Amino acid sequence: MPEKLKEIIARSDELHALLQRPEVYSDAAECARVSRELKELEPVAEAAREYFAALGDMESARSLFSDSELAPLAHEEFDGARSRAGALEARLRELLLPRDPDDERSVIVEIRAGVGGEESALFAASLYRMYSMYAEARGWQLSVANANVTELGGVKEISFMVEGSGAYSRFKFESGVHRVQRVPETEAGGRIHTSTVTVAVLPEASEVEVDINPADLQIDTYRSSGAGGQHVNKTESAIRITHLPTGTVVECQDERSQYKNKERAMKILVSRLYDAERARQQSDRAAARRSQVGSGMRNERIRTYNFPQGRVTDHRIGLTLYKIERIMDGELDELIDALGAAERAGQLGQTEAEDAD
Repeated sequence: MPEKLKEIIARSDELHALLQRPEVYSDAAECARVSRELKELEPVAEAAREYFAALGDMESARSLFSDSELAPLAHEEFDGARSRAGALEARLRELLLPRDPDDERSVIVEIRAGVGGEESALFAASLYRMYSMYAEARGWQLSVANANVTELGGVKEISFMVEGSGAYSRFKFESGVHRVQRVPETEAGGRIHTSTVTVAVLPEASEVEVDINPADLQIDTYRSSGAGGQHVNKTESAIRITHLPTGTVVECQDERSQYKNKERAMKILVSRLYDAERARQQSDRAAARRSQVGSGMRNERIRTYNFPQGRVTDHRIGLTLYKIERIMDGELDELIDALGAAERAGQLGQTEAEDAD
């Protein structure tokens, strides 16, 4: 590890120097690329500098062990430096874990009502509201691509984009089946019902990353459904794109412009195909993926929202929080931070086991 850390420090110093050069500073694209790389490296480089400083303090203290007068103080300084070095080494091992290459991407989120009829659709709407508030708190931009709503304000299915750096690193933990236990507004007898909603989170991909033959696409236009007055009745602005080789169908009707709906539908199609290929490539690492909480399958029940007891339980890590109202208002960081910590702990344990072999 020491040699790798020295390389990281050297690269960090090099990037700092590059940012001072006029030819780099004046080139917006190059400046952004260098700044992005530096942002990723700097936490590791800073911890590495502190780690080597602690090792240096250990050696300085050790050199005084033979001095009878200074030995007690030297031993004290040595123990303190060793403690710092140990803590920094543990932090560096975590920082050096391989990152999900998709973490910095924007995301496409698809919510679908599952078991439970209208109550499931109402809870799907509640989850959409929760994610909307979370995205807003993070300063990310959210835009709806397609929505199928019910007369009571529920959502049978909805697709939306969340644009912002690092969105996937947070939303990826939401993929799976969400279960709700509550007394529905439509239930007169006061009985608790159990319903489910499925959430799928896709890293946004570009057409450059996915090879799509235009001949493989069937593109249909139709009139938008739902609220919208004359626009809905007279304009065929909604788009349906079918990828014939895979049978993947994407619909988009939220925009008034047919061009914008087509553009958004293509983004979703590309991201779905990218995600499918990503899953296929990872299938040979299925055992490792199961140990990582961020790769939950879409048919896996991941979380229960129990309204009578005011609790939310994430089954992947056994975490229960009694703050359901705040969570439904978009305060998801405590849950997501815990899931991220569990994922890193799993990765670290796996890395240490491989090193031991």
